[in-house]
Amino acid sequence: MSVQQSSFHGFANPVDPSAAELRAWAYQPDSVPLESMPADWDLLVSGDRLVGTLFELAMDRTCPARRFALHCLYIYAADGIRTKFRAHPKRRLRKMVETAEDEGDDLMAVWAHNVRALLARPELFDYHDWCEGGLVRQSRRLG
Repeated sequence: MSVQQSSFHGFANPVDPSAAELRAWAYQPDSVPLESMPADWDLLVSGDRLVGTLFELAMDRTCPARRFALHCLYIYAADGIRTKFRAHPKRRLRKMVETAEDEGDDLMAVWAHNVRALLARPELFDYHDWCEGGLVRQSRRLG
């Protein structure tokens, strides 16, 4: 039985979900609406422990919560770059960018382009765009 076929009944601890819980929720996001999650849940799940799962979900064109996962990837990238990679490993982010460029669709290619742009020009950081979903809602390539 795949994740998409099983039913999701909620998180044991929404502040610290497991990768399996996050994946199951992502394919049935209406089962636990984002509005019912803890404040800043996007920031809570956008760390090293779940970024691999978030990346897989963002790469999956069929995932109902794909845009949420992509939003979390923007948060993760900005956090890493802005802390000069004290918050997250540069190698992991670079690998995700390369995979998005090689295997991703246009949404992921735009994310990869924007991460490279922010790496080259950290002054392009805008909290609304990177951490509040602006670049997901209005997908565009940064200059």
